[in-house]
Amino acid sequence: MPRGRGRGLSSPSAACLVLLSSLLHSLRGLNICMSGSATSCEECLLIHPKCAWCSKEEFGSTKSLTSRCDFVENLITNGCAGELENPKSSINIVENLPLSSKGSSLTLSDVTQIMPQKISMNLRPGDKTSFRVQVRQVEDYPVDLYYLMDLSLSMKDDLDNIRNLGTKLAEEMRKLTSNFRLGFGSFVDKNISPFSYTAPRYQNNPCIGYKLFPNCVPSFGFRHLLSLTDKVDNFNEEVQKQKVSRNRDAPEGGFDAILQAAVCKEKIGWRKEASHLLVFTTDDVPHIALDGKLGGLVHPHDGQCHLNEANEYSASNQLDYPSLALLGEKLAENNIHLIFAVTKTHYLLYKNFTALIPGTTVEILHQDSNNIIQLIVKAYNSIRSKVELTVWDNPEDVSLTFTATCQDGLLYPGVRRCADLQIGDTVSFEVSVEARSCPPEDTLHTFTIKPAGFRDTLEVEVSYNCTCGCTKQLERESSKCSGNGTYTCGLCECDSGYLGAKCECEEGESGNMYQNMCREAEGKPVCSGRGECSCNNCVCYKSEFGKIYGSFCECDDFSCARYKGVLCSGHGQCHCGECKCHAGYIGDNCNCSTETNSCISNDSQLCSGRGNCVCGKCQCTEPGAFGETCEKCPTCPGVCSTKRDCIECMLYNSGRLADNQTCHKHCKDETITRVDVLKTDDQHAILCVYPMNDCVMKFTYSELPSGKSNLTVLKEPECGSAPNALTILLAVVGSILLIGIVLLAVWKLLVTIHDRREFARFQSERSRARYEMASNPLYRKPISTHSLDFTFNKLNKTYNGTVD
Repeated sequence: MPRGRGRGLSSPSAACLVLLSSLLHSLRGLNICMSGSATSCEECLLIHPKCAWCSKEEFGSTKSLTSRCDFVENLITNGCAGELENPKSSINIVENLPLSSKGSSLTLSDVTQIMPQKISMNLRPGDKTSFRVQVRQVEDYPVDLYYLMDLSLSMKDDLDNIRNLGTKLAEEMRKLTSNFRLGFGSFVDKNISPFSYTAPRYQNNPCIGYKLFPNCVPSFGFRHLLSLTDKVDNFNEEVQKQKVSRNRDAPEGGFDAILQAAVCKEKIGWRKEASHLLVFTTDDVPHIALDGKLGGLVHPHDGQCHLNEANEYSASNQLDYPSLALLGEKLAENNIHLIFAVTKTHYLLYKNFTALIPGTTVEILHQDSNNIIQLIVKAYNSIRSKVELTVWDNPEDVSLTFTATCQDGLLYPGVRRCADLQIGDTVSFEVSVEARSCPPEDTLHTFTIKPAGFRDTLEVEVSYNCTCGCTKQLERESSKCSGNGTYTCGLCECDSGYLGAKCECEEGESGNMYQNMCREAEGKPVCSGRGECSCNNCVCYKSEFGKIYGSFCECDDFSCARYKGVLCSGHGQCHCGECKCHAGYIGDNCNCSTETNSCISNDSQLCSGRGNCVCGKCQCTEPGAFGETCEKCPTCPGVCSTKRDCIECMLYNSGRLADNQTCHKHCKDETITRVDVLKTDDQHAILCVYPMNDCVMKFTYSELPSGKSNLTVLKEPECGSAPNALTILLAVVGSILLIGIVLLAVWKLLVTIHDRREFARFQSERSRARYEMASNPLYRKPISTHSLDFTFNKLNKTYNGTVD
């Protein structure tokens, strides 16, 4: 038996078991509880919330081990009624005061906007439980409004317009609540470089040299000017005293001011029983965390109040600007609704801030703040028209899911927010709680559910039900364990040196001998890992899948080969990992039938002569053949002849299949359609032609997805007519004449080409002749001249062929 079981499990172990249970749960038909292999009651409870543990001493049989961790119904069936450990998650409502209808007319302790107010829960891991939370925006609820104004130079016209703001704002707000208080504060920026002018000449008047407005007060971080009061005249007086200042860069130090206004509760005067509104007005962007490093401020903001006796922010020049996360945390802690009243230019930036700071709204402020009253009233109505739950200090081991039921009565799973509410409306939220694992024993967690901006909260106290009642009833050196162990929850935890179901065997040399006698061979697991060795005998575990048996638990009746999820294909018995097939079946999983009847085609051939019968099914060997008996083969030789027989017998009641029964048997899968014109452009159709009474019959053949054949046949066969002799004669004569004309035309063309070439040659020779046009080249003179060649000397003169 396993030793060393404890009463509880560490969080990592518990988380692993819960994860394992979720994976096992996804397998259909699997017993989650038994598959978890739980060896103690605590492990069993972690597997799945439906698992229970049997703590009965005599449980199961002596030949096999019955799992004590199982579904309740299975344990009861196996004889464990009355001794089950199956704790459930529970809820106890500790405080549940009714919701109030009005706020200002009641005392502080009487105003209730959330119900219930306190709950205690005892959770079993994986066992989800739920409770309902109701929230109501009560009528005439007190309002504290703190007006935080940017007093940089660009806001001078805004300051002039709000000098009588208190009176007008109070008049409007008293239409919404009879209990209204108003406070005032201002900010500029940190009075250090590079955020402000720090040169000596600017110390008293940073506007020196500025022509448009030469006089202003020194720069400051945040100044609390008026605590919350119902005397609006004091607000007006304080506003009229104020003067603007001037800083150096465009961004302002407004986030410093917001944080101080939120955390300095006593000096600001926030009331616990009132709705808190913080109106932030500016016309520029704010400095955020890490910007202070430009001025050498490396210390992050500590989130504390730093107002001195003069109500000025004393840590302005020591701490960095606060981050958005810190702002959101402090505003939520103090139930403050922040209203950004900013100019249109920066609306989008502040709109993005609202997504990061819960309970925040943004409205567009005119350049001169003349719409500030309408803006505040609109923002207040927007805040009061929605309810959103927030969770504080949620333990890591606890998972929360919300389902909202708003005014339309519909359920919205995964939503913790309702909008478009009227004052006095009540909305509800179903909160489901589930423990994911078990923390250390006696751990107690507390978390808070709180509507954003409300002071009312729901406190939830969580304890964990991770131990079994039977573990507290220990019997040390129990006779049930042969006096050699501790009996708990139906099992024996053996002392050192003893083993066995009842600690009846000793360890040591004899113990090793016992263990070796429970091994099938040296090196193999004890009892094949599927049983326990009890004094040299294997006691096999019980399995939900079947029977485990054998001297070493080496055999079972469920570990054989399967076919389509069926053990031995349903045609055999599983014996020790091997399928013993029934008659008529062969194969490792008995899925191969030796019968051939299913392979006989309609023409009484085996697989239509186009394949082999394997395991009771035809395997077609002829290319293009398919079908249960390879009867379909559009490309096989002779397919047109086969389909022709069906056409003749079904349409004309003729052919070799003319008998009705034979025709119906062989042609039951043929669909015949008769058409006037046969389309042959289908690539998947085979065109078939056969003679019929000196004519030709044509049809196309194709296979349909349903397995039937589609035959498209001409209504009438195509028959040829006798040739016309006169037409043939005329055609021959016409052809001869046409050929003659063509030949004459060719001869004429050749002659013309030859003549043109000769004429061209003549013209060319004529142009090359060089003689005068007045002389006739054929004319010869009638007088001829002959010269004699002689020489004589007369008076010492020589004459050659002439007489002087």
